[in-house]
Amino acid sequence: MKAVMQTLYLLSFFIFLSASSSIDENERFLSFLDREWKYELSQNPVYATSMGSKGYETEWRDLSLKAINSRNIHTIETIEKIKSFNPNKLTKDNQLNLRLFKQLTKEELAIGEYNRHLLPFSHRGGVQLAHEDVESLPLNSLDDYWFWIERLKKLDQRIHQTIVLAELGLKKDYRAPRVLMERVYRQIKIQTSDNIEKNPFYQIFIDLPETFSLEDKRSLQKEAKKTIKEVIIPAYKVLESFFKEDYLPQTRTSVGLFDTPNGRDLYRFLTKSFTTTELSPEEIHNIGLQEVARIRKEMEDVIKEVQFKGSFNEFLKYLREDKRFYYDTPEELFEGYLAVSKRIDPELVKLFGILPRTPYGLRSIPAESAPDTTTAYYMSPAPGGLRPGYYYVNLYKPETRPKFEMEVLSVHEAVPGHHLQISLAMEKEEMPMFRRVSPYTAFVEGWGLYSESLGYQIGLYKDPYSKFGQLTYDMWRAVRLVVDTGMHYFHWERQKAIDFFMENAGKSELDIINEIDRYIVMPGQALAYKIGQMKLLELRKKAKEELDTKFDIRDFHDAVLKEGALPLNELELVVDRYILDNK
Repeated sequence: MKAVMQTLYLLSFFIFLSASSSIDENERFLSFLDREWKYELSQNPVYATSMGSKGYETEWRDLSLKAINSRNIHTIETIEKIKSFNPNKLTKDNQLNLRLFKQLTKEELAIGEYNRHLLPFSHRGGVQLAHEDVESLPLNSLDDYWFWIERLKKLDQRIHQTIVLAELGLKKDYRAPRVLMERVYRQIKIQTSDNIEKNPFYQIFIDLPETFSLEDKRSLQKEAKKTIKEVIIPAYKVLESFFKEDYLPQTRTSVGLFDTPNGRDLYRFLTKSFTTTELSPEEIHNIGLQEVARIRKEMEDVIKEVQFKGSFNEFLKYLREDKRFYYDTPEELFEGYLAVSKRIDPELVKLFGILPRTPYGLRSIPAESAPDTTTAYYMSPAPGGLRPGYYYVNLYKPETRPKFEMEVLSVHEAVPGHHLQISLAMEKEEMPMFRRVSPYTAFVEGWGLYSESLGYQIGLYKDPYSKFGQLTYDMWRAVRLVVDTGMHYFHWERQKAIDFFMENAGKSELDIINEIDRYIVMPGQALAYKIGQMKLLELRKKAKEELDTKFDIRDFHDAVLKEGALPLNELELVVDRYILDNK
């Protein structure tokens, strides 16, 4: 009996040690993730401030070669640290966290080998549009405005670092497409005007909060004008001179990534990274052609429904030119978007059991970048309710923004698209922060595109033209598969991509050109939308077939969104578990 008791005691002791060891391993791992998140914030000060993190309010991201090398060394060291964790001693949730963090860190190291920092200019953001960074920052107190001014006093350093990277890029034959750099040059010139009152950096100081005293307002405005005059304008004039005399003359006429050092290898890497699949550029190109043909047939059915007498291209021309499809003013267009959003919000309970607490607002895209950017985009909220999400709409040239696209666009960018999915992820406080802001484009944008099809179930697309608008947006993402791979991998010229887009999608020419230029500067990113959407539709079909009468669309959506954004292979595991649990 005594021997048995001793054996039981020893067994329970070892079980206790094992459990204690597992707890220690989970705590050690979560502490490691927390330190890594804090490191990421320290390396991205503007983002840190936008997320409510204190201590970085007056800094910019360090773009010096020393800092870039230091970040690369940190990534290598992080990969070694990851190896120290025993997956068998981690909870199921932390095993997933470990897999995802390891994958993201390895990809970060791999992408660093392609020297993308040596092409530092983009017409869709960057140092020449630094005033737009304030859109994501808190401006609630007097300190917030003073912090921004102090940050602006260091903008000349950021501009200098950008020039150094660009010069090194030219020496190593990293040359940007001229057609995009001409857009960047136009944006730089806006910043060099000596009219301080109209300077983009001064606009937030014109109508200061009523809670500020007159004396405080005058002090802020005086210091802002001084900073713009003595730091910002001179620094941008240096950038303009460099850009005009050195950078623009050495740009290239080609647009594809293939025409940069190791460009084809990089594009294959980006293809797999953005789609989180093993699909090759060739396979994706063919999927795009198949989807274009399928959607084209559905579009032609709508043309028959409205009894249009003419060809497909004539119908597209009719949609682009008939004034009844467009608002006359930016103000009317903005009100139209507001009305659509108000119609959608109450219908979400039909499709979701869990809805986010975080609200979203509607904003216009800043005037300086509006001519060069897309129809709309979404800005994520900050954690803890510090800032809502924002749905940005492009009001530039309302005569090119058709009414029949407004429903499908709002569903994608706001709810049940980006705002719903991203806010739910941000509100999962039990998750490590890197998971709450997961950058898996195939999931995030795949969900946005999948959400467009949900519009039928919440009372949208009743008008055949709005239905054609939904199909246009689906076609738009199918076209992306063809033109993105076409330009970056198959040596297509820009005009060939524009022509293919024009022939198959009912979007305006301005939108199409801006879209094509976006794919040029963001190679591979556009592939994720359609690939992600198709996976979500495939998984929903699988769940419906296996669960039959037990299938509930709200439960399915809640299951898909419960882990935040995931690679598509991990998403499939989540849905498989959902099916098993509900059988």
